[in-house]
Amino acid sequence: MKSNCIGLNVRRLEARGVPSEQAEAITSAITEVLNDSLENVALSFVSRAEMQKSEMVQEASLSKFKSEVQSSQEHHFSLLQRETEKLRNDIEKMRSELRYEVDKLTAGQRLDLNLERGRIRDELANQNAETTNLTNKLDREIHALRAQIEAAKYEVIKYCIGTLVSISAVGLAVLRLYT
Repeated sequence: MKSNCIGLNVRRLEARGVPSEQAEAITSAITEVLNDSLENVALSFVSRAEMQKSEMVQEASLSKFKSEVQSSQEHHFSLLQRETEKLRNDIEKMRSELRYEVDKLTAGQRLDLNLERGRIRDELANQNAETTNLTNKLDREIHALRAQIEAAKYEVIKYCIGTLVSISAVGLAVLRLYT
């Protein structure tokens, strides 16, 4: 069958105008290259028994690797749990310290607010006392002015009546003189 294929390829090359010797040489060279390639490919293949043996070795390695990975994961998991617990304790400690500081700050602020409130209350009481004193002083002055206005009003009325009586007397006197 090989020689059939070679002969067929030689005839094809000759049909295309390649001289017979060259066609045989080309076909022979290509055949050799193909045979060498097939031998190389055959060498790279492994027998079924070797393949099964290799698979068993790989499965054993894979199983060992899986157990190592699982052991490593368990170890890392326990480390993570310890680290997480430590972090939780640290966070709780920080929370209690923060609560203490916040309570201390709040108490200080309350004290400051109460002191300020007391100071404002005292200042407001002083201002109310001053306002009351000024109001009383103004009320006294207003009463004094009203009394002076009333007195002046009576004086003006008295002088007006005196002036009217005097004018009436002069008017009567003048009337008598003309009558």
